[in-house]
Parts: sequence; C-alpha cells; structure tokens
Amino acid sequence: MYNVELEQAVEIILESVNEIDDIEDVKLENSLGRILAEDFYAPMDNPPFDRSPLDGFALIADHTTMASESNPIKFKVIDKAYAGSPSTKTMGNFEAIRIMTGGKIPLGANCVIRLEDCTEIDDNHILINRTLESFENYCHRGEDIKSGVLLLKKGTKLSSIHLGVLGSMGQEKVRVIRRPQIGILVTGDEILDYSMPLIDGKIYDTNGIMLGSRINELGLSYIKIDVEKDDPKIVANLIMNHMDNLDLLITTGGVSVGDKDIFHEVIEIIKARQLFWKVNLKPGTPAMYSLLRDKPILSLSGNPFASLVTFELLARPLMAKLSRDHSLMTLRIKARIMEDFNKESSKRRFIRCIYENGQVHLPKGGHSSGMLLSMKDCNALIDIKAGNTGLKKSDIIEVVML
Repeated sequence: MYNVELEQAVEIILESVNEIDDIEDVKLENSLGRILAEDFYAPMDNPPFDRSPLDGFALIADHTTMASESNPIKFKVIDKAYAGSPSTKTMGNFEAIRIMTGGKIPLGANCVIRLEDCTEIDDNHILINRTLESFENYCHRGEDIKSGVLLLKKGTKLSSIHLGVLGSMGQEKVRVIRRPQIGILVTGDEILDYSMPLIDGKIYDTNGIMLGSRINELGLSYIKIDVEKDDPKIVANLIMNHMDNLDLLITTGGVSVGDKDIFHEVIEIIKARQLFWKVNLKPGTPAMYSLLRDKPILSLSGNPFASLVTFELLARPLMAKLSRDHSLMTLRIKARIMEDFNKESSKRRFIRCIYENGQVHLPKGGHSSGMLLSMKDCNALIDIKAGNTGLKKSDIIEVVML
C-alpha cells in the first residue's frame, strides 16, 4: 500500500505479527521488567509461621488476667527466640520467652508484650502490669499470603515489588516470555562509525546509537548490523544472514526516491513482501514496512529526528505486540501550548516539545528533521493535524509522550 495514514500503518503492523510465545526460565534477579509467562500461585504461606511483629516477650494471655499497676505479675524468662533461631521450649505457667522482631512464636504462647511495656527484674524474671488479649502483637501464619492464592497473572510486567513477592515465595527462577531479538541496520555510504576519525564528506552515525539506546531505555535489547557498503546486494545478503536470528529488523536510510535509496531494490532481492511505503506524516514520510518469512522489517528515514519520530509512532507498537509488553505503547494526552507555533502544516506533522504539568513549551532551536540538538530536553511530540494553519498560545493540543 502507498501513502497510508498513521493509524492505518499501525493497524497493518499489528495485524501482520504474532506475539512471541517462546518461554524461558530466568533467575529471579534477572527478571525485572520481564513479562510473566504463566499465572503464579503461592506455593506456601507467608509468613510461613506465626511470628512476632516487635521486640518483647512471648506470653500466655490468660496468665496476665489479674495483672495491673498495683498488682504486677512475675514471669520467669526461660529462653530467647531470635529471627531465624526459634526457641524449642514449650511455654509453661507464668513463663515468658524473650523474642525479637520476626521471631517464631514459641509453642504455647499466644501474645507478645512490648519490651518497653514490662519491667525486667533480672536476666531471668520480668514483671507484667497489664492484661494482654489473646493474639495481641501477633502475626499469624499466612497473614500476608495464603498458599494456593493467585499472586501474579500471566502477562504481568515484573516490577521490583513483584520480584519481592516472588522472592518471598522462594522462587529462584521465573518463567517469562522471551524478549524479541531486534536488529538495527543503518545504511548510507556517508555514515561513519563514531569510533573512527572524521573524513571529509562523511558524517557520524547518529541513528544506530540513538535508536539502539532507545530500545534499551524501553527495556529491550538489540544488535547492530554493520554495513560495509551501500550496495543493494550487500545489504540484502546481510539481512538474509541475520533474519533467522531476529524477530524484528529496523533499518534507517535508503527508503526515499533518490539514486542511493536502495531499499526498494533490497526488498525485491530478498523477496520480502512490502505492506506499505510512505505514511502521511512529517517528518518520516518515506517509512516502509515489509515482511520476510513473516518477520517484520521496518525501514525508516535516515534523518535523525525523522527516524526517531517514526520509531516512536511505528516501532513501539510493533515491539509492544511482539514482546507482549503493553507498557511500550505510546501514551497520548491533552495539554495546553504556552507559545505560538506559526507554521502551516498541509500534512499531518509532529514537532518536538517539552511537557510539564499539563503545559507544553517549544524548545529553542530548529525543527528540521535533520536536526537533533533541540530534542535533548524534550519529552513529547505535538500531533498537528493536516491543514493546520498554526498553533496559538493556550490552544489545547494532543501530545505523544516519549
């Protein structure tokens, strides 16, 4: 298809790919941000035993019934119970066991008095001067989590709290969805790796590191595919050699109509099926989307800002579908622009902006698709509809959050 609308392009992309079904077991400490592959049910109670929530003395509540300020009752301290080192003694009449926070409640005890609420006579005796209720200052087994309860649903993106819950259940490993393998291929004979001395007529690679780092920011990983020469056969061969190990290939450059825009020929050589070329937006109009053996190839403009815009609008929903991570979808909100943008937009246009507390400011510097510096403090894009004659201060606009 040719010259599609943005929403149509996203729909085509999402309908063309399936979610990744592959499951892998990863260590708990490596599972942050991963997508849970199956429902997780509690294999045990937590806490796994009755325990004390504070430092004090474990007692039998009935033995304190007559205790008061005028009639303190004497208890014999028969042992100590530390967290991780429980007492093996069973409580008798008017006996107490010194207990620390998290310590297992001793056999026979059914309450705990705070350390500061009793008087220690010596190492072996205390005085209690008030009545305690059964299960006062007492944490029951399973008070937080009951064995067999559904704790986390399949598809949950694991946070630090989720990992804490899994850790409390003794989970050394977690079953998660395999992350998509993403490749980035930057074309253009003018492109030079930033580790090399600059040569006349060359420019350093911006897109590779920018988009790759963006993928990392979103919690995924990528591999960079280096191109030695901007030749259709060489690039086609590179793609064929790598696609078996990729779930998604993102390319930049070579998608317009110039003599060196090679991707039209590359797609023919590798016999990929082109689903669309050109999207009705600016910047990034010449974006192309193809499938090679049912694997997606998203080809973006070589201009840095254009590639970033179309990455946010097209690649993010694609990665969200593949990875089952719906948090990767872009968020759109309404905001109020705080200055004029006096430029007509015959085509739907996205411009960089700074969003804060419902207000949007425009950055200093140019808005050209080849300019990147003015983007450094921006965190959103303004979606300007086709045919707009300009934005006025205090207009309500829609922004795409980055």
